[in-house]
Amino acid sequence: MAPPVGPAFGQRGLNGMEFVKQFNGKTQKSTGKLLPVVVTFFGDKSFTFIIKSPPASALLKEAAAIPKGSPESNKTKVGNVTRAQLEEIAKIKMEDLNCSSVDSAVSMLAGTARSMGLRVE
Repeated sequence: MAPPVGPAFGQRGLNGMEFVKQFNGKTQKSTGKLLPVVVTFFGDKSFTFIIKSPPASALLKEAAAIPKGSPESNKTKVGNVTRAQLEEIAKIKMEDLNCSSVDSAVSMLAGTARSMGLRVE
């Protein structure tokens, strides 16, 4: 268990390896993807965790097949994403976004894509 997970569990006297086992069990099909997790600790030395969807930037990089975004997104474009790709990503991210429709989610993702130096087609 690497930081910050190990110290967070250790200072509360919790079994961190139990978290690792449960996390690995729930994320077997998402191997290699960055997954944010919200862990809640309770006074009886138990915990729960919620696995969120991957960050939009990671999904956009995967869709555009690029290793990283542009350092100067307003000048240098590094790739392209289509509206169809943005709709697929919006469906994945929908429960984590603060919007009510797929169109508004696509609009948010298009803004993220542009700030990464991607052209939205």
